[in-house]
Amino acid sequence: MGLLRRPLRELGSVRAAVAARSAEQAGPPATEAPPEQDLPDLDAGLDAEPQALGAAVASAGEDDGAAAGGQPAVPAHIFRAYDIRGLVGADLDAQVLRLLGRAVGSEAAVQGQPLCVVARDQRPSGAGFAEALMDGLAESGCDVLDLGIAPTPLAYFAAHDRGTASAAVVTASHNPSEYNGLKVVLGGRPANQDQLQGLRQRILRGDFGHGEGRRTQLEPGADYIRAVCADISLARPMSLVVDCGFATASGLAPALFRALECEVTELDCDMDTEQAARRSLDPSQPKNLYALGDAVIGAGADLGLAFDADGDRLGVVDSVGKFIAADRLLMLLAADILARAPGSDIVYDVKCSHHLGAAVLHHGGRPVMCKSGHSFIKAKVRELGAPLGGELSGHIVFAERWNGFDDAFYAAARLLEVLALDPRPSTDIFADFAVGIGTPELFVPLAAGEETTIMQAVLGMADRLDGVDVNTIDGLRAEFDQGWGLVRASNTQPGLVFRFEADDQTALDKIQDLFRRMMELAAPSLELPF
Repeated sequence: MGLLRRPLRELGSVRAAVAARSAEQAGPPATEAPPEQDLPDLDAGLDAEPQALGAAVASAGEDDGAAAGGQPAVPAHIFRAYDIRGLVGADLDAQVLRLLGRAVGSEAAVQGQPLCVVARDQRPSGAGFAEALMDGLAESGCDVLDLGIAPTPLAYFAAHDRGTASAAVVTASHNPSEYNGLKVVLGGRPANQDQLQGLRQRILRGDFGHGEGRRTQLEPGADYIRAVCADISLARPMSLVVDCGFATASGLAPALFRALECEVTELDCDMDTEQAARRSLDPSQPKNLYALGDAVIGAGADLGLAFDADGDRLGVVDSVGKFIAADRLLMLLAADILARAPGSDIVYDVKCSHHLGAAVLHHGGRPVMCKSGHSFIKAKVRELGAPLGGELSGHIVFAERWNGFDDAFYAAARLLEVLALDPRPSTDIFADFAVGIGTPELFVPLAAGEETTIMQAVLGMADRLDGVDVNTIDGLRAEFDQGWGLVRASNTQPGLVFRFEADDQTALDKIQDLFRRMMELAAPSLELPF
C-alpha cells in the first residue's frame, strides 16, 4: 500500500478511507536519494491559475534486436503501462503492426475466442497500419471485425457485445500525428501492463498461432446509439455544443445526442485529418476548450461537450463557458449513483482533487484512489465491483448500467441525465461541488528513461517530508491541510507530470515551493512549468 502517514488535521477521514481502500503497491526507490538537505515544513497546498506546458516529446532509441525467426525488431519502449505507442517510422511501421496483429490474434485464441474487433482513428498512418494489423490477426487464425474509422468506445461496445471478443484500436489519442499506437482488449477485458509485455514476449519468441482468419466489415454505430438511448432518459430537453476536434468522434457524437432529443450545435465536427492534427484535442486542458466555451455562450446552450481524437475522453464546459475538470464531474456523477447505491466504492486517480474523496464520503460512498491510467481505473473498478471510476484526464468508466469501459459518449449521456433532473443552469449545479484553485496536468518532456531516474531520486526524499501525508502509489503526492502537489512519470510519453491544488494562493505557493526544492535536488537543470 502507498505510504500514507501523519493523518491531516482536515479531511483526515478522507485520507484514511482512501488509504484503506487503495490496493496498489508503492515501489521503493531503486536508487540512492540525493544528499540530505533540509526541506520546508509546510502546512498548505494546491492549485493556482491554470496553465499548460506544450509537450515536445523526446524520442527514445531503445532496440531489442531481432525477434525469433528473423522477425524485425520491435522496440521495447512502445509497450507502455496501458497501451502501445510510438513514433511513426522510427518505432512503428507496417511490419511491426503485422507482428502485433499476430501476437494479439494468438493471445485472443488463448483467451478462448479468436475474434478481434479492429478500429482506427483519423490520423494519416492509420489506414496502412490497420491493414497490416488485420493481416497479422488473420495469419494467426483470428477472425476480424473491421469497423474502419471509428471511435474507441464503439470498438469496446462491439467487443463487449460479443462476450469475450478482443479488440485492437489503432490510435495515439490526442498525441500529434507523428505518433500512433494500439489500445488493446484481450478476452473481453482491457489489456493490462503484464499482458502488453506478454505480447512483446510472444513476438520475441515467434510464438504465433497459424490459420486463415476471416475478415468482415461491421458498422455498429446504429446499434450503439440504440443501446445508449434505451438506457438514458432525459427529464427535459438539453441544448448542447459538441466539439469533436475534426476527429473520429465526429461520425458518432452529434448523431447520438440528437437521438437523445438534444438540440446540438456542432463545433469542428467535420472529420478532417489535417485540421485534427493541428488541434490534437486534449479535453483535459482548459485552454483547448476556450472556443467551446465561447460557442456555448453564443448559443445560450446548457452545456459544452468535447471529445478527444478517439472518443474515450470527455471535456466539459458549463452554461457560462467555464471549464469543468473531470474530478468535479465525478463528484456529481458519484452523488447520483450513491443516492441509489450507498456504500459503493468510487475509484479515481492520484491526479484528482482531494475534495473528490470528501464528496464521496459525504454522499455515503467509499473513495478509492489508484494509479493514473485508464487500464488501472478499469481494472480497479472490476476488482472492487465499483459502479464508477474516472481520472482527471477525462476517462470515465461506468460499470453501473454499462460495460465497464471508458466511454466518453456514454459518460456525457449520463451527465446529461443527471443535469436534466435539476432545473438550474449547469453552472449553478456544478457550483455545489467546489474545488480549490488548481493547475491542470503540467507536462515536462524528457529523453526516454530520464523520468525514471528523476522519480527514483524524488521518492528517496519521501521520508524526509515532515508534517506531510505522502502517497507513493503513483509518483509522489504530498498532501497538506489545505491542498496537495503531485509529481509522477508519464505513462504515455517520456516526461514528468505535475499537478497542484490548494484552498488559496498562499497555500499553493508554499506547496509549489516545496516541489521546486525537491526538484532542485533531484534534477537541478530541469526547467519547471510552475
